[in-house]
Amino acid sequence: MDYPVLSHHGGTRGVTGSCHRLHLDSATSLLVDCGLEQGADAPPEAPSTPLGFDIGGICALIVTHVHLDHVGRIPALLAAGYQGPIFCSKPSAKLLPLVLEDAFRLGISSEPEHVASFLERLHRLITPISFDRWHCLVERVDLQCRIRLRRAGHLLGSAYIECDVSPVGAVATRVVFSGDLGAPAGSLLRPVEPPVRADLLVLESTYGDRLHPDRSQRQSQLEAAIDRALADNGTILIPAFSLGRTQELLYELEDILHRKALRVGAGEDPVDWGQLPIILDSPLAQRITQVYRELHEFWSDEARQRLGAGRDPLGFGQLVSIDSHAQHERVVNYLRSTGRPAIVIAGNGMCSGGRIVNYLKAMLGDARHEVLFVGYQVRGTPGARIQACEGMQGDVGVDVWGERYVLRAKVVTLGGYSGHADQAGLVGFAMGGKSPAKRVVLVHGEAGAKRVLADALRKRHPEWAVVSGVTIA
Repeated sequence: MDYPVLSHHGGTRGVTGSCHRLHLDSATSLLVDCGLEQGADAPPEAPSTPLGFDIGGICALIVTHVHLDHVGRIPALLAAGYQGPIFCSKPSAKLLPLVLEDAFRLGISSEPEHVASFLERLHRLITPISFDRWHCLVERVDLQCRIRLRRAGHLLGSAYIECDVSPVGAVATRVVFSGDLGAPAGSLLRPVEPPVRADLLVLESTYGDRLHPDRSQRQSQLEAAIDRALADNGTILIPAFSLGRTQELLYELEDILHRKALRVGAGEDPVDWGQLPIILDSPLAQRITQVYRELHEFWSDEARQRLGAGRDPLGFGQLVSIDSHAQHERVVNYLRSTGRPAIVIAGNGMCSGGRIVNYLKAMLGDARHEVLFVGYQVRGTPGARIQACEGMQGDVGVDVWGERYVLRAKVVTLGGYSGHADQAGLVGFAMGGKSPAKRVVLVHGEAGAKRVLADALRKRHPEWAVVSGVTIA
């Protein structure tokens, strides 16, 4: 067999569970991500172990970013006996324990001693490495392997992986794992730079069959929603995931409020925007946002310029953080019973649980309020059912959380907030280097999205060998 050889332990049935294995020789391999397969992507039969595969020969785990569909099986990996390094970027090294602690408490055990034991093992294995520098993983007489992290623009610390594998003295085979690639104009993050070359490109395909709406209009649409809330004395409810989307929203809200305050100071706007509270009601999102603030050296140039001008894009004065459940209940009751406008960002993003549910139950029946969706709602979730009522007039019945609710609140969806590259971005990533990849393996996407993206890639480069990943258990 000619090495290196690629196999998969997830991320090929759909858009979750990314877990790819690069076999360097018959006895040595690397694991890139170890994500959780969720929903329809989960295997129809239960795996023989919670991890779903044997860990023999794995010398290192490399993490592209810390969303659960890329890291959610790490607790099972450690439970299976893995003791090797977990390589990732510095921001991911800070964020990974927060994400996995929360997942461990909810999905495995909330016993303090179990959580502490898991976190101690995790911290011992995490090995942060710098962007854009080669790091040697294997250096033997017969084999060399080195990796490099490059910015992927998906969320803070996200990376794509370049991996060079070669017998000593021979020309290296370069394998590139895209992880999840970000969309352009993510103002808080630095942009993606495509790989110079790739002999094998393992490419995500989440939005391989579509183009995103114009992102340049999203802030003006968000501003218009705030204007409506002020006019109606209502609350804007924004369901958002704690990692990535919440921080992008805070960044844009700070800019809107900053510009509005300048207009008030100039006498151009009679509304006192300085009195509009932005309520962040998610303890996990607060912890993650604090890590984002501490790691501002990884922000975009524009974001760091705001800091240099004395602004705090993720910690501005009108941001109110809600910690305890008792505080949460008081805020819900206050906003329901008063006529003071506010913006609430709360989890979870699909409205299937978390604190956003209590806000929605209390306010869906009041026309003063507005539910603002900034992310994709999976079919069948409460968020999708509410979103389906967008544009309907009068009293609308909606079945969510096991009950029927009357919906009078406005429902609005804002495009342009996707954290993933669209088809144009994916093709640009594959074509953007000095030479196209020799072979492309599509993962992390539905079958239809992969087919459309494969056709788009072949149109640009007819000689391309484009295949869909095949799961090897």
